[in-house]
Amino acid sequence: MKQIVKTLMLAGFTIFFAFTLIKFPKDALEASIRGLDMWWEIVFPSLLPFFIIADLLLSFGVVRFLGVIFEPVMRPLFNVPGSGSFAWIMGMASGYPTGAKISVRLREEKQLSQIEAERLVSFTNASSPLFIFGAISVGFFHDPKLGILLATCHYVGNALVGICMRFYGRTEDQKNKTYKPKQKTSLKRAFTEMHETRIKDTRPLGEVMGDAVLNSIKTLVMVGGFIILFSVLTKLLFLIEITPIIALVFQQIFILFGLPVELALPFISGLFEITIGANLVSKESMDPFLASIIVVSFILGFNGFSVQAQVASIISKTDIRFAPYFFARILHGFIASFLIILLYRPLYVNRQVFEMDEVPVSKPIQQDNMYQVLEQISQIGPLITIVFLALAVYISLRRMNNN
Repeated sequence: MKQIVKTLMLAGFTIFFAFTLIKFPKDALEASIRGLDMWWEIVFPSLLPFFIIADLLLSFGVVRFLGVIFEPVMRPLFNVPGSGSFAWIMGMASGYPTGAKISVRLREEKQLSQIEAERLVSFTNASSPLFIFGAISVGFFHDPKLGILLATCHYVGNALVGICMRFYGRTEDQKNKTYKPKQKTSLKRAFTEMHETRIKDTRPLGEVMGDAVLNSIKTLVMVGGFIILFSVLTKLLFLIEITPIIALVFQQIFILFGLPVELALPFISGLFEITIGANLVSKESMDPFLASIIVVSFILGFNGFSVQAQVASIISKTDIRFAPYFFARILHGFIASFLIILLYRPLYVNRQVFEMDEVPVSKPIQQDNMYQVLEQISQIGPLITIVFLALAVYISLRRMNNN
């Protein structure tokens, strides 16, 4: 009976979604193009190098090397093996969904247990510094100093989520855990582990590099599909006035927390897609300004349903469950928002006054740095996307002919 209800719900939603697409074709097309532009101008060219390098480092055993070195740090803090440090660092540097992709690869190589992989996925999917500083702080709010506050709360909040999630599944993990004597951390053992991992991979170098490119492009094509889908979905929900109805419920919640009710609608949009929500929040001139930053910080920590769908798709081929990640996203949203309240004055208000008094001449130049980086990526991004998509097709055809 439960499966029948699920089937009816999924079928009903899909039919309803198809009907709204037919009713609002022009708006759906505009939203689709907006999502496509975001993907092939920014997302694809900025994430592709990280994905390829991560795949190569895993194949060559470098991650195993890092695992031995960082075991004394990662195990006490997050209760995951040292190899999880690679997913954490790459997740912060390149943004979502890099952490999930690397965690899945580590799980496939048996470097993580199921519980450890679920812990790792829960705190390694963070927003990239380029997005926080360039898109949100400079692009939307036109205030680069805001980036320090948002980034600090986002990354510190993510680390605190990882510490909290270390207690997740301890009983289940203990049952399935076999005893392993503690080994002393040393460069010699780390190098030995790295060498053995590389030797076990019998693929020739060309095939290793080809697989890295193909796997990365496949993942990014999937990411692009979700970006376009949720861009259209968010627009359609607004047009058929479902989003405003949901916003009425959140207005009551915002009143309880002392937040302006005008931010409820941008908040709902941000729950679906981070970029849209953050942009709408920036257009609301709120007094106090702190309220807007609290909402943006929660949206960043929550990741948005668009990113969550990407993560769900990536982990679906493994035994990693989605529920712990979803719980961690809600937890991260609340922790990051609370940190904003604590650090708003020391990292933004006081710092703003100090910098305006001390170095007023240098500010106009500094404000444009991150925005210029985004502009340069968006200009050459489409070319990079087309070239690598063509390369993926070429590699696939060559392999088909060889087989």
